[in-house]
Amino acid sequence: MEKTTTILIADDELIGREAIKALLHDQGYNLAFANDGLEALTCAIQLTPDVILLDVMMPNMDGFEVCRRLRANAFLSEVPIIMLTALEDRESRLQAISVGADDFISKPYDSLELKSRLRTITKLNRYRRLLTEQAKFEWVVEQAEEGFLILSHKEQILYANSQARLYLDLTTDKNEFINKKFSQLLAAKQYYCEPQEAWATWLSCTNQGNPCYLVRPETPTAHAFWLQVDLMEMSSGAEEKYLVCLRNVTNTILAERRRWTFQGQICHKLKTPLTPLTVGLEYLKSNYSQLTDTDRKEFIDIALVGATRIQAEIEEILEYLSVSYMAKVEQTLYDLDDILLTITEVSTTLEIESVHVFQKNIEEPSNIYISIFPRALEIIFTELFSNAKKFHPKGSPTLEINISTRESEICLQICDDGLTLSPEQLSNIWTPYYQGEKYISGEVQGMGLGLSIVTSLIWEVGGKCRAYNREEKTGFVVELILPLAK
Repeated sequence: MEKTTTILIADDELIGREAIKALLHDQGYNLAFANDGLEALTCAIQLTPDVILLDVMMPNMDGFEVCRRLRANAFLSEVPIIMLTALEDRESRLQAISVGADDFISKPYDSLELKSRLRTITKLNRYRRLLTEQAKFEWVVEQAEEGFLILSHKEQILYANSQARLYLDLTTDKNEFINKKFSQLLAAKQYYCEPQEAWATWLSCTNQGNPCYLVRPETPTAHAFWLQVDLMEMSSGAEEKYLVCLRNVTNTILAERRRWTFQGQICHKLKTPLTPLTVGLEYLKSNYSQLTDTDRKEFIDIALVGATRIQAEIEEILEYLSVSYMAKVEQTLYDLDDILLTITEVSTTLEIESVHVFQKNIEEPSNIYISIFPRALEIIFTELFSNAKKFHPKGSPTLEINISTRESEICLQICDDGLTLSPEQLSNIWTPYYQGEKYISGEVQGMGLGLSIVTSLIWEVGGKCRAYNREEKTGFVVELILPLAK
């Protein structure tokens, strides 16, 4: 809402106050009145008016002194002051100007002249306030931790604050980037737009709440970097069409990954050895007196094997958690044999019996290497395989894994024979904690965080993810495309 202009009229004569009130009552102003100089100061402090009409000749404190004190007040020093007086001598006018008055009108004043001067000075004051507010806003935006961009209808950059220039590696010289197209700039700065399905329509529908990311993949000298991109459409008639906010979410992505990975490790790594250990010890405790020494020793040996395995798994988990994602980059080279071994280990841990691996267009297996984070393949396969098992109607999926190469990439297709997904689920599958409904054994299950963790691991090494339903049979396919290491 537009602020109503407040005018403070300070005059010790009632007839003078009433005359101005009658003159201005229908002009849309908010009028306030003071009977003398002291009251004028008090009202000014309380109201912070937009304009003060100040009579010179008043008891207790004249208008000159009131004006002088107003100009000495940090909060009121910029308020426009028009002095009203019956004095017409040059000395009084000069004194009014010397104490800080903005204008001077002699009594009896012309009503049209007073209205005209008030309109002019209120417009100037409103413009001054707008400039002040704009300066404050620009200062706040320049100091913000988020990057802000203003784009035109054609996606050209019209403005970029200091943080946006830092994120996009732009010079401080505006001529270097103003009017350049945002998408072209991203490609030049080696950012990947993920997920690609959301970016395809990001300007038209603001993605319906689905986040868009800019991902700068890991390099030998720099960590992966994540920016979440939010968009607001501005006034349709203005040149400035879109306001873009760039938020650094790298630490959030990594923290969520560490937390999810820890939970996954606990679930999948410890469950298998822990169950027989606790069951065996419970049986040994309950039947100790009935067992022979040989039986007791056998149960103790089994428990020791289980405890040793659990200890090893816990040490492995702690070692994993101790590796900071913000430390030195240490990607690992995996060859085709490593990939196949990881598939076997994960399927065994999850007790998935039917897993078939097919290799296509693999001419030189010894030359196939991918560079990815330690344990990343285990995390990825664990999530995808466990989802296939969890969402399978009978809990026993048959997995088909197709491995192929093309140009400088390797493609991994993980196909299951479970349920198919709706178009809504497919469009939101990479969204963390998406609550699209899947009915398994009468229960509604959400997609959780795991698939977004998979995408984060893939995107950070410059890879791509796709998800789609199988065409000729029921089931679901997750396709992972990773660049081959050079």
